[in-house]
Parts: sequence; structure tokens; C-alpha cells
Amino acid sequence: MDVSLASWFVILLALFSANLPFFNERLFALVPLPAGFKPVWLRLIELFVLYLAVGLVARGLELRIGSVFPQGWEFFAVTGCLFLVLAYPGFVMRYMRRRHN
Repeated sequence: MDVSLASWFVILLALFSANLPFFNERLFALVPLPAGFKPVWLRLIELFVLYLAVGLVARGLELRIGSVFPQGWEFFAVTGCLFLVLAYPGFVMRYMRRRHN
């Protein structure tokens, strides 16, 4: 897998993963919850775990392509904010869109 394809794969995976908590009522889209709905705090925890999962996939692809570059806190701050920006459409659809009866 070349660098360009791996980059696009990680971007699309991040876009999908960032919106996943907001478009379903199951935990990680697999585990049904007994209450039947997912509270906001659980969606945020799920969002954080998915951020870590996408980061691990990206790191694995980087390792496969070549050497892994060391990252400081700035990298994680920027990618975390980018992940939140990618989650914005799902957040809007879940909480800010007006629902008509």
C-alpha cells in the first residue's frame, strides 16, 4: 500500500469512526444497550476510544510503509481536534437538527 492510499484510508476511516457514535444507539455499533438509548457521556467515551483505534491503525500503516516518526503532544492535540471536527456532522444530526413530527 503506497503512502497516498494509506493516507486516504486513514482519513476515510477517521470520518466514519468519528460519526459512528452519533448515528446508532448501540455501543460501537455492535452491543445493544439495556436502556435502549445511549447517553451523551457514553457517546463521548466511545468517540475517544474510536480516536485511539484509528490512531493505532494509522500507526500500523505507518510502520508497514516505513519507519514510525516520534510524535509529541502537539500531534495528538491537533489530531484530536481534527477528529472532533470530523464528528461534527454526526453531532448536528443527532442533537441540533430540528425534528418534525
